[in-house]
Amino acid sequence: MEVLGIQLVSILLIICCAVVWNLLKWVWFRPKRVEKWLRQQGLHGNPYRIFFGDFKEITRLQKDARSKPMSFSHDIVPRVVPELDLALRNYGKCSFIWYGPRPAVIVSEPEWIREILSKLIFHKPPVPKVRRLSRGIHTLETDKWTKHRKLITPAFHVDKLKLMVPSFYLSCADMLSKWDEIIPNEGARELDVCGCLKTLTSDVISRTAFGSNYEEGRKIFELQMEQARRIMEIYYSVYIPGWRFLPTPHNRRIKEIKKEVDSTVMSIIDKRMKLMEAGEGSGDDLLGLLLESNIKEIKQGGNKFGMSMEEVVEECKLFYFAGQDTTANLLVWTMILLGKYTDWQSRARDEVLHLFGKRKPEYQELNHLKIINMILHETMRLYPPGIMLNRMTTEDSKIGNLTLPAGVQLILPIILLHHDEKIWGDDAKEFNPMRFSNGVSNATQGQMTYLPFGGGPRICLGQNFAMTEAKLAMAMILQRYSFELSPSYSHAPCTMVILQPQHGAHLMLEKIN
Repeated sequence: MEVLGIQLVSILLIICCAVVWNLLKWVWFRPKRVEKWLRQQGLHGNPYRIFFGDFKEITRLQKDARSKPMSFSHDIVPRVVPELDLALRNYGKCSFIWYGPRPAVIVSEPEWIREILSKLIFHKPPVPKVRRLSRGIHTLETDKWTKHRKLITPAFHVDKLKLMVPSFYLSCADMLSKWDEIIPNEGARELDVCGCLKTLTSDVISRTAFGSNYEEGRKIFELQMEQARRIMEIYYSVYIPGWRFLPTPHNRRIKEIKKEVDSTVMSIIDKRMKLMEAGEGSGDDLLGLLLESNIKEIKQGGNKFGMSMEEVVEECKLFYFAGQDTTANLLVWTMILLGKYTDWQSRARDEVLHLFGKRKPEYQELNHLKIINMILHETMRLYPPGIMLNRMTTEDSKIGNLTLPAGVQLILPIILLHHDEKIWGDDAKEFNPMRFSNGVSNATQGQMTYLPFGGGPRICLGQNFAMTEAKLAMAMILQRYSFELSPSYSHAPCTMVILQPQHGAHLMLEKIN
């Protein structure tokens, strides 16, 4: 027994030593080795601070930035990403910051960004489960990403999009009917359009993704918004392995939300599968098209070529969040900008009335909305939904004149590219839709400097969906209302998963007779 006890103690000591050694490698030896490597490459940043890195400073900067609104200006980088702004001011373009024990190199050269986005060897950094809204295609890599992309792509073909436009119209008409009841026939009324436009895009995605109305999809919408808020609360904190398993109130609530969202989406999928088995067809919505594509692939190649129902649930959750929140905030920022620059609002309205009058716009006609198209692109340049893309080196990699070790995070700062005066000219921080008068390619001169939907093979599948929805919604709003910023509007861009106004979008709306 004594010998056995000694053996057990020895095994425990070996295990403890291994755990301690791995912990030390994670929080000290590897970060210091990588820091030395980065500095030898000519990169600069704060010295590594054990475990936390720059997190404490990032948290303080973010808190200070959000503590008060700013004057109306499009120079929003210091408020939205103060940590990047400070790093660039202190260390210049060749700089890095520390997310805990992991360094993140800021990459702002367009050619280097093109190289990173075009090569699938640069993966997205792994996201702990506690920080994910879904495990859809945006989190996948290699063969699994290729499979999901192949299965999802048919749902976003232009001919399928055309069939969804009537749902866009119905949802927007419902919103405007509610506005008609609120806004007086004479004079203006203040309205925070944020909630209205989020309801609109939630209704659209409920109809087009699930074939249900807003009431059936509202539960998913509300729960995912709460989940997004909770995820952002922990985003700028050090990730501690195993922390998500602790039964804290925060962790319990995140698990409850996931369980309820999964259950709701699975219920919608089950209903659709039963209809399909009964011979009623898959339908023309995104869910039906995805199920149809998935079933066809499984029949041709077997289960390994298709998605499991759990994977379909995750893609549907991604449909819902990506299709709802990003488009809603594009519309919100567009209305804020047109409320400020009413001359552009008048030009956009004149175009709409010239093309459609007061009648319902048709799908093909939306392509003729040149001014609105310019305005939407300029809005996304100044206020991109995602302010940065993240990638990671999976092996020792050469990017431009840099050689980086495996495991280094790469920050592709979309918002810095979009606001760069060397790229866009002296008026880079001004609202000037005319820069897109000859299209995006001409405005960017072929460089990878405009990335509201990402770029490379992973470019957003839903970009045509979002742009069509936004064009139709803006056309219908301009047909019936004029608006300007309310005196109570508070300019406070902030990031909660995507870029949005912290204190809402208060506008004065007036009916057009």
